[in-house]
Amino acid sequence: MTGSSKAASKGVWIISGLVVLLLILHQDNWNWESDTLVFGFMPIGLFWHACISLGASLTWALATFIAWPFGDDGQAFQENNQQEAGK
Repeated sequence: MTGSSKAASKGVWIISGLVVLLLILHQDNWNWESDTLVFGFMPIGLFWHACISLGASLTWALATFIAWPFGDDGQAFQENNQQEAGK
């Protein structure tokens, strides 16, 4: 197993773990009957879900960076342009 495939395999486990963690944290039964306000106007349950949404977007961005390495896209784009220019 090469270094890059090891890193990708580790990345899959990290992303999977983060997704499972977000699924567990999404079930916030402890905030349902709370009257606590965050910043003086936002119910704690809504604030909790806003934080879960931010966590989900960061997890998705991390998954994109792991699944789509930067080097591959640029090289394919340049090769395609060179082939079209040679026609």
